[in-house]
Amino acid sequence: MLAYAFWHWKRPDVSIETYEARQGDFQAALAANPPEGFLRGSTVRIEGAPWAAAGDLAYEDWYVIRGMGSLEALNEAAVTAARRAPHDAVAQLAAGGTAGLYGLRGGSPMSSPPLATWFRKPVGLSYSALFDALAPIIATAPATLWMRQLVLGPTPEFCLHSRTAVELPAGIAGRTLSLIPVWTAPG
Repeated sequence: MLAYAFWHWKRPDVSIETYEARQGDFQAALAANPPEGFLRGSTVRIEGAPWAAAGDLAYEDWYVIRGMGSLEALNEAAVTAARRAPHDAVAQLAAGGTAGLYGLRGGSPMSSPPLATWFRKPVGLSYSALFDALAPIIATAPATLWMRQLVLGPTPEFCLHSRTAVELPAGIAGRTLSLIPVWTAPG
């Protein structure tokens, strides 16, 4: 089981009420027309997360899915059919966002947890020792442990792979990076 987490924040000229209403419309549309492998979504308001709006007011969405194949279905579904208009309505109000992918490592996903404690694995501690140390907390709290699988931001939104140098259309600034092959699949 995986969770796609998306942090986003509103433009300064948008009211909290309007932003939250549009976000609710999108979540409702997603729940009413879920893609394959989608289990549930939620949005909470947060402050103090340095990775979201530099710690200012932001929002955290969690989209719980069955696995990697479900991530592709979620990505496509978010911007198609009955979900497109609500998605676009809230996206137009956003000032920015970043995301990550998390795997379930302990407990059962909670529908409305009131607290989130974020931490790093201490240097020198093995993952198995960490999981063993957290097991009693997960069992008695109860709690759910998610472990980052991928970091999806803060890169620019698009990547254009090419064999030769390209010139982007007027008005689009980019940075071309050399990609040095280390290993390439045969064939």
